[in-house]
Amino acid sequence: MTIKEISTVALQEKLEADEELYLIDVREDEEVAEGMIPEAVHIRMGDIPEKMDAFDKEKEYVFICRSGKRSMNVCMYLQEQGYKTVNVEGGMLDWEGETKPKN
Repeated sequence: MTIKEISTVALQEKLEADEELYLIDVREDEEVAEGMIPEAVHIRMGDIPEKMDAFDKEKEYVFICRSGKRSMNVCMYLQEQGYKTVNVEGGMLDWEGETKPKN
C-alpha cells in the first residue's frame, strides 16, 4: 500500500494559495497546546476510529503529527477503510509556517 506524502513546504504553498484542504492534526492535546497550523482540525490519533463517520470518502484528507510517524499510521488505517489520505512528511518538526494555540 502506497501512502501519498506532501512536504511541509508544499503544504504551506497550498494553504497560501487558498486551496481547499482537509488538514487534520492527530497529536495529543498537550502537543497542540504548543501551537497548531491555523487551518488544521484537531482529532487525536486515538480518537480516529470512533470519528470515522466525520470523514467523507469523496474527500482527500491531509494528516499531520509531530514527526510524520503517527500521521502515517493514521493514513494507512484510513486508506485500508477506503479513505483518501496524504501524510505530511516531517510533521510539525519541519513546519516553518504560522501556528496558533489551540482554543
